[in-house]
Amino acid sequence: MWTNWILIGLLAITTYISRIIGIEVMKGRKTSSTLRLYFNYVPAGILSALVVSQLFISKDSQIQISFPIVIGGLVTALTIKISKSFLPSVIVGIVSGLLIRKL
Repeated sequence: MWTNWILIGLLAITTYISRIIGIEVMKGRKTSSTLRLYFNYVPAGILSALVVSQLFISKDSQIQISFPIVIGGLVTALTIKISKSFLPSVIVGIVSGLLIRKL
């Protein structure tokens, strides 16, 4: 159990240090508009990869869709559309996904 928490802590520290190094290297440099556009799409790409990897699950050597994730995502998208607020929408999506898994 403790080895998992140590691993999580080490990964968090490594991620933080790598980001600080990246910020220090790029500080004060002029970047092209293409590079800035690329960096603007990186978070969306990472988030998409995380969602898709959770959306499709392997069961009995077949790929299936995880319906709690689909419903949670749809509830989150609908809540973002209505409330125009990101964090409460994500919390609503998480709660809806958990409720659907329990039902």
